Amino acid sequence: MAIEGFTEYAKEDREKYNRLRWWLGLTWGDLFDKATDIYPDKIGLVDGTGRWTYGQLREKVDRLAISLMKRGIKPKDWVLLQFPNWHEYIISFFAMQKIGALTLLLIPRHNQSEINHLCALTKPVAWIVPKQYGKIDYEPIIDDVLKENPQIKTIIQVRTGKKGRYPSLDELIEEAELTPENLKALEERRPDPDEVSHIMPTGGTTGLPKASVRTHNCYICNVEYHSRVWEITSNDTLMVVTPVGHSMAMHWGIGAAFLNFSKLVLLDSTQPEDICEWIQKEKVTAIPSVPALIARIINMEDIEKYDLSSLKKISVGGAPSTPELLRGAYEKLKCIVINGFGSSEGTNTATRPGDSMDIICNSVGRKACPHDIIKIIDDSGIEVPPGVEGELVSKGPGIFTGYFKSQEENKETFTVDGFFKTGDKARKDEFGNITITGRIKDIINRGGEKISALEIEHRLSAHPQIQEAAVVGMPDKILGERICAYVVLRSGEKPTFDSIIAFLKANGASVQQLPERIEFIESLPATKVGKVDKKALREDIKKRLE
Repeated sequence: MAIEGFTEYAKEDREKYNRLRWWLGLTWGDLFDKATDIYPDKIGLVDGTGRWTYGQLREKVDRLAISLMKRGIKPKDWVLLQFPNWHEYIISFFAMQKIGALTLLLIPRHNQSEINHLCALTKPVAWIVPKQYGKIDYEPIIDDVLKENPQIKTIIQVRTGKKGRYPSLDELIEEAELTPENLKALEERRPDPDEVSHIMPTGGTTGLPKASVRTHNCYICNVEYHSRVWEITSNDTLMVVTPVGHSMAMHWGIGAAFLNFSKLVLLDSTQPEDICEWIQKEKVTAIPSVPALIARIINMEDIEKYDLSSLKKISVGGAPSTPELLRGAYEKLKCIVINGFGSSEGTNTATRPGDSMDIICNSVGRKACPHDIIKIIDDSGIEVPPGVEGELVSKGPGIFTGYFKSQEENKETFTVDGFFKTGDKARKDEFGNITITGRIKDIINRGGEKISALEIEHRLSAHPQIQEAAVVGMPDKILGERICAYVVLRSGEKPTFDSIIAFLKANGASVQQLPERIEFIESLPATKVGKVDKKALREDIKKRLE
């Protein structure tokens, strides 16, 4: 049965991807069961509260799945999962996948307006959510959301402590019985791999998230090929630091760990000291991360006190990485650095372990899945030659088919021949290596002159006294916009505006690339998924100019 609001893959594409096994024909539940069948006694998961073998995880997941079925969760029912980086997320996600429920992944900081917006699209019937996380009390949020979504009949709370208003996740796990009859009923709930698995919210132009909807086959295609790119194996201990409800954590981390029978570590902290401590403690070998977190680690003054020798590789993506950051990671962490580009919609590229430092620093590598088609097009939709800048577009077994219930937006998001328009400016060399040159919308329009913010950021980040930089357009009555740079300095450094401009000129910056204002700040604001929040910076500079 088709899901209303989901754009099906074209019949010929679906048949081709399955016939050639570009899609593995596995569900998330299959992937989980395979790992737990083969390695029941191996430690499969570690977080701040404990460690579990694959066999122990299997029992908890199956028990929860049976309880959810008995509480009336049906195939193709939408369920909200809102978790920090806790082990309960893994149990809940795989339980939902095994019973054929559709999961809408939320991160801890999603608020009432964002949740209500996504609920309006999906009409969920259940929600698994903490009682409290840090300073966030979820019960008022639950009350507000239930007022607008009376169809949510089941609330399950996590880490309730004492008896709460709603059933706890632990209660549901404990009450289920693994009888032959229950296990057979669970087996019969296996969904088709071509069916929808989950929705992953991603940034929207209105400020509300768009719903990137993915099938089992399509998303596991991302998982498989990216894990091959950075050579994840059963010998790896893979640590996830980014939010579990975000694409980087899901397919670079969680999916890769279970596909390859690795040990997965979930860290509920982004403090560099905690990251280093856990690398040392758990002998972590691989970390997928955003540039900001890697920058915090390599800029630690006392990094030498930690034993990071187990770390063999890091995969950096989610935001642009400067050459200085990538070289610094390679030199200080003494491991393989993979520079990648990825999206919730499925477009994925990455450098390879054997690539030169020049390729790693100046490109995001080649397409991760050899069967995806990734090309650069001009404004007319025509593919441009190597070395020519245009828009990055993609199509293939790892690429989604459109945002959920967003027919009009999808018309603008896809080319007439079905390629997803990423909104990224890029160029491709003769070997297929792609360099991201900016966002089409991250362009400063200074009196009609279109200036890439990303190029200026790269130049600023090369300054020896600058740790991080972000560039935005600031309003100007005459030119429309002028260039404003926000800069985070290295510890103890105090460069002046003039000295920074002199550095840029000396290193080849054009007149159009010189900031007209520089704001020195302690840290760059981040979005809920760890990217630089340029919307916040634009609002900040507007207020400063008032």
